[in-house]
Order: sequence, then structure tokens, then C-alpha cells
Amino acid sequence: MLDFNNTEIAFSAKSQSELRNAYLLFNTIKHPWIVRCASVASRVALKIHFPLAWAVKPTLYKQFVGGETLEDCKKSIEHLRRFNVRTTLDYSAEGEQTPEGIQATFEETIRSIDFAKGNDNLAYAVFKPSTITTDELLAKASEKREELTPEETKEFLEFKKRFMAFCQRAHDNDVRLIVDAEDCCFQDALDELTDEAMRKYNKRRAIVFATLQMYRHDRMPYLRRILDDAKEKGYVAGIKFVRGAYMEAERARAAAMGYPDPICKDKPATDANFNEGVRFVMDNLDHFELFMGTHNEESNYLLAKLIDEKGIARNDTRIFFAQLLGMSDNISFNLAHEGYNVTKYVPYARVRDVLPYLIRRAEENTSVAGQTGRELRMLKTELDRRKRAK
Repeated sequence: MLDFNNTEIAFSAKSQSELRNAYLLFNTIKHPWIVRCASVASRVALKIHFPLAWAVKPTLYKQFVGGETLEDCKKSIEHLRRFNVRTTLDYSAEGEQTPEGIQATFEETIRSIDFAKGNDNLAYAVFKPSTITTDELLAKASEKREELTPEETKEFLEFKKRFMAFCQRAHDNDVRLIVDAEDCCFQDALDELTDEAMRKYNKRRAIVFATLQMYRHDRMPYLRRILDDAKEKGYVAGIKFVRGAYMEAERARAAAMGYPDPICKDKPATDANFNEGVRFVMDNLDHFELFMGTHNEESNYLLAKLIDEKGIARNDTRIFFAQLLGMSDNISFNLAHEGYNVTKYVPYARVRDVLPYLIRRAEENTSVAGQTGRELRMLKTELDRRKRAK
């Protein structure tokens, strides 16, 4: 029976020392002032090239990152697989959007797609479109396409070439590829490219996956359009659901620029929108494959229930549950123990390159909707259980 409160299964992959270290880390980042100070200090340290690995690697990095390179991640990949959990490697370097940085990210993403070829331990590859172009170009291409200068049009075509090169490589390697979502002001151009790639590469199965941030109230109409398009043009749509990552910034930008708020009115509305999307895909699974990325227990219970109610095999490769490395192990490992397909999103990059990602993880865990309270409760329960079992 699926039970996300079963800490013995949830932390079966962790040693006693790893449990204690995780408890200390979450007990530290539950304090917003500590995270704010760490965030400011890290930005200063990056600017002056102060070495940070000595402080970050044994703490945040160890909890949330698989390693510096693809090769470094092999140990984590193999360890997760022993517990029936697959890996989705995410090159999470957030370098400057310079030609050199863009080219380096492009080459590393190609390597990650090649690394996943024929490897059953790796469920998906992934890329973030804004790492292979500039924010300014993406925003203008999405919101004011007709105003692109000839030089900007050339740059956008170069971006599209890189985008489609990832999709072609994934298709050639038979590797499923997730296109991560971005801010609303970038997303229209990305939706167009992702739709085009799905039509081209998803004829036999879903290779390219669109990411829908369901805190946006326009995502259900978009999802329905995808279904209609998939039926009409004969392809399988890949859909990744997340709740969303940029709520405060999105609302502030909408207010500043005088356009309607794109975000659902509150968390219950977001939850309802997310779950409606999951039900919609499951009701039309002949035309979809589903990657559900969430730490919300109710949504994970919902999908597990729908799979069983519809008589779908728990290991049907069209459906995957997903959580971030270092978080919500009570969800990931209990689902995997019950035979459902589960993948962990495993970031990798050098410490200084992945630090902005790590700070965001820490900030998310101090928020009202963060995971710290649940993580601490689960970790303490398991530590107490092991102590009693001695």
C-alpha cells in the first residue's frame, strides 16, 4: 500500500551519517535570515572569485547536486537505480549569456543527451532554453516578434538551430528530452518551437516534452490545443507538469507593465489547475506521455490512483513521477517501492556555476510553501525509528 509516511522506505538509500547531515542542513536553512545572508555572501564571493567549494560541497552541494561532471554523477545514478529510481541529469550551470558561455552550454547539453543514449538508468535528458541565448532576445521574440532587427532575427534563427539540434540528437539517440519552462515573457516563442519539434520528432513516441507551469491560468487551454494538434497531425505529445517557479517575478512584471496577471489567483486554484491537467492527460493517454514533476503529496497520490483505477501497468513507460535530488524522498522512494516509474532530477555542474541553483533551492525551502518542515519531520521520524531498532 502506498504510504508517503513510511520513512523506513523513504530513507532506505541513506546511511545514518547521511540522515544526520540532511537533518542538520534542513534545520539550518529553515531560518530565512541565514539563507538571505548566504545568498548575499555567495553573490559577492562569485563576483570577486572567492573560493566557495570548501563550504558548499559538504552541505548544499552534497544534498542537491550529483557532481561536477557527467562521469561524477555515475555513482549517484547507480545508487538510485538500486532502489528502482531512475535519473534525469540536468546541466545546471548558470553562466553569463555570452557567445562563449552559450557555446559551452550547448556542447555540454549535447554530451548529456549522448550520455543518456541506451542507458536504462537515465529516464530523460533536459535543457533550459535561456542558457543557449539571451533573455533580451527571448523576450522580444515572444512579445514583439515583428520588431526584431535583422541582426536579432539572425540571432533568433541561430538559437532555433541550437534548440532543434538538441531535439534531433535526442531523436537520433532515442532519448526523451524535456524543454524546461521559462518566465512568461519568454514562453510564447518557446511554445512555438516546442510544438514544432513535437510535430517533427514525436511521430512514434514522445521524444520532445513541453513543460507546462500550471500556476499559469492559460495552460489548460494550451494543453487542449496540444491535444487537438496531436490528433490532427499524428504525433504523441510529451507533457511535463510543474506548478511553477517565478510567481513573484511574474506578478511584479505584470503590474509594472500593465498587463493581466498570468498567475492563478491563489495556491488552491493552482493545485486545482495542476490536477485538472493531470486528469486530462490521463483521460487522453493514447495521445500523450506524462512527466509529473511535483513534491505535492496529494497530486502524487492522485496520479498513482488514476494509474490503478484505469488498469494501467504501474511501470508503463509513458508515465513518470519526478522529484528533485535531495528533496521529497518520502514520495520518490515509496512510489518506486510500489512499482511506479520514478526519476530524480539530478543537477550537475561546478560549484561556482551551480551556486545560483543551490541558493534557489535553499530559498524555496524557507518559504511558506517550502519543504523544510516536512523534510525535518520525516528525517527525525526515521532517526528515531532507527534508534529504537538498535
